[in-house]
Amino acid sequence: MEVTGILKMKFDTQKVSDRFSKREFVLTTEASSPYPQHVSFQLTQDKCNLLDQYNIGDEMKIQFNLRGREWNGPQGIKYFNTLEAWRIEKMNGGASNQNSQAQSNNSETASPVFTSNISDNDDLPF
Repeated sequence: MEVTGILKMKFDTQKVSDRFSKREFVLTTEASSPYPQHVSFQLTQDKCNLLDQYNIGDEMKIQFNLRGREWNGPQGIKYFNTLEAWRIEKMNGGASNQNSQAQSNNSETASPVFTSNISDNDDLPF
């Protein structure tokens, strides 16, 4: 899946355990609408440093996987979702972190579009 938007916030990398680290950031989508969306994403492990070269206000395209898990706690079963980013590209003709080709996409669209296709590298069964 992918989405475009503007980097609103980025946080420091958190070391959750000896073998796991994560970094969160917020992307504002639909910024020109009356109701902009502030969507939280997460980078993990060696992907945490992908965000280092970006600044607040940069327009970006994020490719991510949707993750979900079940937790059985004292108050019953709860479900949690995570948007796990795995590629970040700068828009407006900037070079990509993963791909150095110039962007020729129309970055003037009124609202970003979430897309998904068969060639996405994710492990969802549907």
